[in-house]
Amino acid sequence: MKKEESPIRIAKENEVYGIVDSWYGKDRVIVICDDGVNRICRISGRVIKKFWLKVGDVVLVRIWPFDKSKGDVIHVYTFSEAQWLKKNGYIKNLNF
Repeated sequence: MKKEESPIRIAKENEVYGIVDSWYGKDRVIVICDDGVNRICRISGRVIKKFWLKVGDVVLVRIWPFDKSKGDVIHVYTFSEAQWLKKNGYIKNLNF
């Protein structure tokens, strides 16, 4: 039986794509976002349990409504998913 591919998660309102630049602490990273802002982002427990996050990974960040310089990492993309996003014009300003 062939495993069905899950659809790739696309950014919604208040979400941007980014690349993990460096670790900031236990569950925080600095992310270079597609909109040109470097954000300090929390890694949600759901992401920590599912993915092994490392510097250089392409992630989806939900921006905090009360502080635009911070956010939450809500999804981590595989390399092939990130290539698909870039090829189809979803990611414009990131080089990976």
